[in-house]
Amino acid sequence: MAINHLAPEQTEQFADNIVGFARALRAAGMPVGPGAAIDAMSALQVIDIGSRADVFTTLEAIFVKRHEHALIFKQAFNLFFRASEEWKHMLDSVPLPEQARKKPQAGSRRVQEAMSQPRMTETPQHQEQDLRLSVSDKEILQKKDFAQMSAAEIAEALHAVERMHLPQAELLTRRQRPDPRGLRLDLRRTLRASLRTGGDIIDIHRLGRIEKPAPIVALLDISGSMSEYTRLFLHFLHAITDARKRVSVFLFGTRLTNVTRALRQRDPDEALASCSASVEDWAGGTRISASLHNFNKLWARRVLSQGAIVLLISDGLEREADSKVAFEMDRLHRSCRRLIWLNPLLRFGGFEAKAQGIKMMLPHVDEFRPVHNLSSIQELITTLSRPLPPHHRSLIRSAA
Repeated sequence: MAINHLAPEQTEQFADNIVGFARALRAAGMPVGPGAAIDAMSALQVIDIGSRADVFTTLEAIFVKRHEHALIFKQAFNLFFRASEEWKHMLDSVPLPEQARKKPQAGSRRVQEAMSQPRMTETPQHQEQDLRLSVSDKEILQKKDFAQMSAAEIAEALHAVERMHLPQAELLTRRQRPDPRGLRLDLRRTLRASLRTGGDIIDIHRLGRIEKPAPIVALLDISGSMSEYTRLFLHFLHAITDARKRVSVFLFGTRLTNVTRALRQRDPDEALASCSASVEDWAGGTRISASLHNFNKLWARRVLSQGAIVLLISDGLEREADSKVAFEMDRLHRSCRRLIWLNPLLRFGGFEAKAQGIKMMLPHVDEFRPVHNLSSIQELITTLSRPLPPHHRSLIRSAA
């Protein structure tokens, strides 16, 4: 069935569906303009619109311009063009109950939020009210717990993270380069320059040490109690990876998994989907001792060189807390430049280290900080920017 065979009112409704679908894609983060909607209508006139597969392939060829947008397009198509016998019901965008019970895929929450947005028919009065509330909303967002955020608030949080200034040059290396304010004399360049004047005029050249970002190694707990916070912190690590390439990320529950390569994909939803697919114990139990042992044995020498900073994101609720936890934490502490433990339990004002695993791990960290909202992440960035004197190890408890 072609568009030309439809009644005028059906053709108009079909065009409205395509325009609405283009708006939904744009709200989901895809760069879709009015020209793409016009091209889509022109392309659909030469195919059989009764075939769902043909319509999907045609619209995908028009709207998807980058590989990372293919997954978002598929999610949006399945929600917007609901499976039905007649295309006049394509405008229905309410997800089916059985879809809600399935395991969410990457981008599905973002797409559902885009589908639930109202049409662009709001009055200027409503728009003005939204602008007045935007300042207070941002203040509330800074303090809001990650586990209580909606998809729209998560998107705003990600934009806020991207605007944060990450430390880039906090590690002095042994290598040197020409520096007019350096402390060491560059004898070779000084003598070479003096040959031009026969030694009458000597221009002193100096050397200074090269500064570069310290490597960051993140160990994230993916147990059931840490699932929500780990997923949000992975977004933060994804933003860090775009700014600095020396970032290594490991997930651990009952086993240790290296997801550094998976997190380097450009789209955050696709990166997190790849991380979830590479682990088998997401939202399961916790074996901190065994996971740290595997990291110290297999990965410590590879990723903890050159003054790496280790971020341990866990609530410390170990299933089998024994002396091995303290031993592995001490070994990890001695192998890195700084060990920062980020625990979401610190969001509670009356938190006390009563669990056996927390008591064994706490003496072997340099800093003990909360990680549950944007303010805590901003404080973490400030901590990463602060230099640590050589051979200085002191436990700093921001809350206990």
